[in-house]
Amino acid sequence: MRAIILAAGRGLRLQQAEADHVPKVLLKFGGKTLLERHLLLLKACGVDEIVLALGFRHRLVEEELDRLGWLPRADVIVNPRFTEGSLLTVAIASEHMTRGGEVLLMDGDVLYDARMPRALLKGGLNMNRLLIDRDFEGGDEPVKVCLRGGVPVEFRKRIPPDLEFDLIGESVGFFRLTESAARKLAEIVRNYVDDDQGNLPHEEALRDLLLAGEQHFDICDVTGVPWIEIDFPGDVIRAQTHILTQLEPL
Repeated sequence: MRAIILAAGRGLRLQQAEADHVPKVLLKFGGKTLLERHLLLLKACGVDEIVLALGFRHRLVEEELDRLGWLPRADVIVNPRFTEGSLLTVAIASEHMTRGGEVLLMDGDVLYDARMPRALLKGGLNMNRLLIDRDFEGGDEPVKVCLRGGVPVEFRKRIPPDLEFDLIGESVGFFRLTESAARKLAEIVRNYVDDDQGNLPHEEALRDLLLAGEQHFDICDVTGVPWIEIDFPGDVIRAQTHILTQLEPL
């Protein structure tokens, strides 16, 4: 199993000073970068084949890998068009998605507890899974997963007012994909790029995969497990003062 960590964006909404503007995976919490935390938590679950999909100031991330001396060293792929949309970042990872075997697709800008990857990986082989948190703030920022009878019927930030569903949660941004699902996602992404829609967020391709109904997805409810996506300055503060103190020690 390999984990593909998406970490190409500039993180402009964090409003970092120009001199201190680094990729979000290099933000430190508890003395460790988000990147180091990803590596440690995944290795603890037996996942040590890592692919880093980078873009903005990617050499800084590679220098962090050098500093960590992490082995086996992660594969690094670079999206030179990282300003245009995260779907293009997934597109450059398509070779790694279609190499065979199960794939974890993970947003890089998340501070999370060890129970998250354990939940993602529990159970047998050959399984699609996504994580949801039912305790989330409203508004258009969270990517919402709407379920009806346990089946995804919507996966977007904005939900149609007339949509019928019986459960809703925020997507954590972590997905476990079978070999078949990973190949299908790569195909969907390629079609978007071929249609000059590479500027879309990669969640649109995931939405197509989920709603097509061809792949069964296990929905794992992780409500109550501490985590936070780092998008805004307030997220950094909350991560330091609230989330970090609740995490299992590394």
